Amino acid sequence: MAISVVYWSMTGNTEAMAQAVAEGIKEAGKEASVLTVDQVNPAELAGSEAFALGCPAMGDEVLEEGEFEPFMEELEGKIMGKKILLFGSYDWGDGEWMRQWVERVTGAGATVVGGEGIIANNEPDDEAKAACKNGGKTLATT
Repeated sequence: MAISVVYWSMTGNTEAMAQAVAEGIKEAGKEASVLTVDQVNPAELAGSEAFALGCPAMGDEVLEEGEFEPFMEELEGKIMGKKILLFGSYDWGDGEWMRQWVERVTGAGATVVGGEGIIANNEPDDEAKAACKNGGKTLATT
């Protein structure tokens, strides 16, 4: 069964991170399914033991509010015991949205792979792509 990499992206930065996560999953010998958030049913995703979620910082360092936040609200009560890799890009601030997202996910009883989310300032550079790839490998082997 493929490991889902679910993301929302406006500029393509978080999408590029999702592709790097999928590469890591594949390098670890597993299948990856890269999907935009509108292609995924939260209840079905919650049936998986491990998956990745990607969303950039929006507005005042929050998750995208039109599609991703409602998805997250529906998923949140179903993630206890899951292993989740979090990633996303930002343009301003210091990554507060990711720290809050990690707290939210761990508060719901899930384990965040690597203990923290992977962030990239704007377009992911080689270091951010490598972190995503390594995160994907870790997700696939846990």
